[in-house]
Amino acid sequence: MELRRSRSTDTLNRPSRRAGSKKEDEMAETDEDLENGGAPIIVRPSAPHLAALSERARDYARNARSENTQKAYDADWRQFASWLRRQGLDPLPPDPQTVGLYLAACIQGSPGRDPLSVSSLERRLSGICWRYRQLGAPLDTSDRHIATVLAGIRRAHGRPPHQKEAIFAEDLLAMLAALDNDLRGLRDKAILAIGFAGGLRRSEIVGLDCGPNQTEDGTGWIEIFPPSKNAGETSEARPSDTAGEGGLLLTLNGKTGWREVEIGRGSSPATCPVAILENWMRLGRIGHGPLFRPIARKNGGVSSERLSDKHVARLVQKCALKAVVRGDLSEGERKRAFGGHSLRAGLRLLGADRRGACPKASRPRLPRDDPPLSAQTRPLQSQSHQGGGAVKPHPVKNKGLRRRPI
Repeated sequence: MELRRSRSTDTLNRPSRRAGSKKEDEMAETDEDLENGGAPIIVRPSAPHLAALSERARDYARNARSENTQKAYDADWRQFASWLRRQGLDPLPPDPQTVGLYLAACIQGSPGRDPLSVSSLERRLSGICWRYRQLGAPLDTSDRHIATVLAGIRRAHGRPPHQKEAIFAEDLLAMLAALDNDLRGLRDKAILAIGFAGGLRRSEIVGLDCGPNQTEDGTGWIEIFPPSKNAGETSEARPSDTAGEGGLLLTLNGKTGWREVEIGRGSSPATCPVAILENWMRLGRIGHGPLFRPIARKNGGVSSERLSDKHVARLVQKCALKAVVRGDLSEGERKRAFGGHSLRAGLRLLGADRRGACPKASRPRLPRDDPPLSAQTRPLQSQSHQGGGAVKPHPVKNKGLRRRPI
């Protein structure tokens, strides 16, 4: 392949900037504009009355991707730009031949850096393509210099995807018992119980608010319905209360769009997801804003900020080790086997087991794009935690369900 090199003779000596390179000057200006979230460039109009509207449009553009996705894309571009500087190549215009060489270099690795997996390489290519689109110079990934190289990499280095081990109901009970009963322990118990009973992603768990429209970065909210005075009566004001027992309604804006998840109350307060959540909210004095928040180590005070989704993954790993879940594995293997997705995978496999799709002992894997049991159809399916037993999904009656414009 014949590559386009920069015209400046100082490229290899001073890789950070190229004197007199108009393309690089434009690139630097563009990167400066994109450094705060990588939003697309929107030229601000000269008219004063349009300045506020332009700023609002820029804010919406920044929210086109989630924060984690944006951080990953920014890191992908920095890695690619650093490689270009070391090779003395220009980032603009996008060259499929150069990108093809970069893919080969990433999968081969370098001294002091392990080679990327195929999935990580595909994600890095997505980040590069996204940044080029924001620069107004789309990269053609169907070009043979990219498509054929990537196809060969998949064929030579492709491996089955590594999926996290599922957490089942008996595992969850042991993990809850392994946590302390202090404020931090109550918060972590609520995270595990709600995440399992609702089949939620870790980003959906930490993105919950106490109510609608309370924060700008929230991705959903909760509604708690207390038990009816007459347990046999069903009130239309309580959509998840089909037997008068009350429950929890989650409204989520996840990767597949808006959906609602209903969680019923259990018979034992020690294992009921709704009761555990109510205890955390009452003792932590959580009534507005993010539902799950950090707790200071020095004074034990509850912060007003939102908890990171990485805490969910670390929490599942820590509790799985303390509860000796999958004791047939070594400690290192168990730490790698469990993560934030284990809660979601456990409920999905439980639903497959109840439908007779597979034996529980085999612990198979469902496709990642398969929707969770509670979000397959409307009306929603309620997921009630029955004390010390398993979560038992059952269809909710149409009567009493209210629909929201979402």
